[in-house]
Amino acid sequence: MADMQEEYFERWTLENGIRCIHREVNSPVAHLGFFVNMGSRDELPDEHGLAHFIEHVIFKGTEKRKAYHVLSRMEDIGGELNAYTSKEETVVHATFLKEHYARAVELFNDIVFHSTFPIKELEKEKSVIVDEINSYLDSPSDMIFDEFDELIFANDPLGRGTLGTPESVYGFDATAVRKFLKRGYRTDQMVIASVGNIDLKKLKAMIDKSFAKEQGTNEAAPERVSFSGYKPVKSELKKSNYQTHLMMGNVAYPAGHDDRIGLYLLSNILGGPGMNARLHMSLRERHGYTYNVETNYSTYSDTGLFAIYLGMDEKYLKKCIDLTHKELRLMREKGLGTLQLHKAKQQLLGQVAIGQENNQSQMLGIGKSILAFDEVRTWKEIADEIAGLTASRLLHIANEVLDEKQFSYLIYKSK
Repeated sequence: MADMQEEYFERWTLENGIRCIHREVNSPVAHLGFFVNMGSRDELPDEHGLAHFIEHVIFKGTEKRKAYHVLSRMEDIGGELNAYTSKEETVVHATFLKEHYARAVELFNDIVFHSTFPIKELEKEKSVIVDEINSYLDSPSDMIFDEFDELIFANDPLGRGTLGTPESVYGFDATAVRKFLKRGYRTDQMVIASVGNIDLKKLKAMIDKSFAKEQGTNEAAPERVSFSGYKPVKSELKKSNYQTHLMMGNVAYPAGHDDRIGLYLLSNILGGPGMNARLHMSLRERHGYTYNVETNYSTYSDTGLFAIYLGMDEKYLKKCIDLTHKELRLMREKGLGTLQLHKAKQQLLGQVAIGQENNQSQMLGIGKSILAFDEVRTWKEIADEIAGLTASRLLHIANEVLDEKQFSYLIYKSK
């Protein structure tokens, strides 16, 4: 299975430090992404939500285009233009027919380096973002993830949600936006990633023409203070919900840690997308206590978070917690047998392989990888690492991370 595909990536760096990576695929559809190593954790206390606000307002007008023309530039040719903000990066990405590469490259340059942030457009977008915040607050199964982050990473920028608050968003102006860009939008902290069917020489010429002379900010890159001082905590809140919602979890390994693949495997066994995940089988199939059960392992540059989410009727809350603790104890006390380990590896390998079949996901993946690690791991390297996992190593990882005594808990109960 490790020979599923031969991967190759072309990499180069522009004279201003912007790193570029391209993978050629035989498809009429192409994907392009622009990545900046600035996210919500890089905001100052009075900037809560500003990285996400910028993600919105860079589309609202440039030196040569009004907002409508920015949005229409890709949609007029059947393409898609989008963006997202995470804790550690801001990403603009587009999907389009391969013959429109030049259009996408030029548009990215225009919105990233030449947005003008018109006052009228900024004011309108504030209302849009506040509506986004309110829609999020209407969804407890979404909101609990952000509030759990806040619980785990107390008093740390990692604990703040990316959207901000209505109060913080309404306080932003063009000066705040430009101050944030000046502080963090360095060209050596930017990556352009491409997956599509285009001659490499032609793509390099397009990118060089649009981006090589851009300078971004010349200020020193802001330092991220590593998170420390985690202490388990439990919080119970009353909400206007029909369901009871529960998050439990523990801090975990950062993105570059040697044991992160092992923890991904354990997370997959416990509550991955497969219907045969242990928590799914126990809580839903055997007992019928819950419809929604999942595990998540999120990684950051200096830390990580392993979490379990459950939604259930309140009368099943204690039973769900007890059964989840039982599965966690089994992971810590009983190593996987040879057949169990083989099946778990094959399941994770298959999920990774299916994920890499999606060209857009691969473009986003290689862009993030270059941004964070300045390297991209091939399918074979990932497959070999999964194959090398041992039952004893997984038992060690489970005892480090999956100890419910070190877990924090957040519970939403009905009023």
